[in-house]
Amino acid sequence: MGTAARTIVGRDTERRRLDELVGRARNGEGGVLVLRGEAGIGKSVLLDHVRGAARGMRVVEASGAEFETEFPFAGLHQLCAPLLSDVDLPEPLRTALDAAFGLAEGTPEIFRVGMAALELLTSAADAHPLLCLVDDAHWLDDASLRVLTFLARRVAAEPVVMVLAARHGLDDLPGVELTGLTDDDAHRLLADTRTTLDQAVRDRVLAEAGGNPLALLELPGAGGFAMPATSSVASRVERSFSDRLAGLPPDVRLLLTVASADPTGDPGLLWAAAELLGVKAYAGAHAEASGLVVLGPGVRFCHPLARSAVYRAAAVDDRHAVHAALAGVTDPVRDQDRRAWHRAMAGSGPDEDVAAELDRSAARALARGGVAAAAAFHERAAALSRDQDRRVERTLAAAHAHLDAGAPRRSRPPAHDRRVRR
Repeated sequence: MGTAARTIVGRDTERRRLDELVGRARNGEGGVLVLRGEAGIGKSVLLDHVRGAARGMRVVEASGAEFETEFPFAGLHQLCAPLLSDVDLPEPLRTALDAAFGLAEGTPEIFRVGMAALELLTSAADAHPLLCLVDDAHWLDDASLRVLTFLARRVAAEPVVMVLAARHGLDDLPGVELTGLTDDDAHRLLADTRTTLDQAVRDRVLAEAGGNPLALLELPGAGGFAMPATSSVASRVERSFSDRLAGLPPDVRLLLTVASADPTGDPGLLWAAAELLGVKAYAGAHAEASGLVVLGPGVRFCHPLARSAVYRAAAVDDRHAVHAALAGVTDPVRDQDRRAWHRAMAGSGPDEDVAAELDRSAARALARGGVAAAAAFHERAAALSRDQDRRVERTLAAAHAHLDAGAPRRSRPPAHDRRVRR
């Protein structure tokens, strides 16, 4: 759903606060605001609002993704990548960023990476005020979150605005808590859907939505109101996104699956993978017409629940084919780890070659301080191991990494590996 198509009902206070931040940036002052609230409460719509209000400013964006929570500095890379070719950073700072992004050897230090990112943002803002938008910040990797917090505390004297949207977290930064719409605003938004509902159904939609804007927009078309409301608003709304997929042609669903499986939002990767899969040219227009995704300079779903709904609705064979295609078009030098992950997700059978590649990714992740990423790589490598002894070694490595990452519950090896050790 494009910016122009998204109607904001209510949220006057939040919009004024965002407009004030943009105005201050034009006068050389920076600021930060975190938009917090549950899924569908309107965070992404407010990001659209500030994006539209930032005429004349340079805008850079990042978005957290469940697929990348364990990849160190993945979110920061999204934000910084568009600026790297425009700013000539001093060598020690450039080396720090390159190490963080896996483009150079070395162990990145959070403080040095933070200083490098700050220099990058403030230098880019010399030409035009800079707006940094981060959606789904609760899905960002820990290293990116730490650096973004570092940046947010230091941009006040620069024409740099940071707006982050998250369901939770970042409590030590200035923010607003988005709650459900008032009854009047909820009625107005539901009326804007132009869906014909009898009074009993309308009352039930309003009651189930609880003022959640996305639920008010999606629930009238989701069906199933005669059933007991045993699931959360988020899961029911996700189901409504899945319902949209049902009537789409196979090529369109496959293109959407490619977009959902690639959290980078890189259109070059999307279309290259789609071509490998034989997706027809018309699929892009139909995908955008569905309202689920925008295929612009960056591929963007209308809501994070739409991304997860698309991925989960895809047939297993389609998901395997999509990951194989993405592995085939991902740069094996500059993006070794994501390529390895796509290869690992491209099939369910044992593959020692892929498992060994994941071991190398785990070693690189550890060198960058990405303990959680190393755990994920080792875990997947164990699942793909042909040799029983190697599977046990990798399972133990994953368990140790989970412990080091502060996730002791995930460190317990699967039952079959405990039996093997005995």
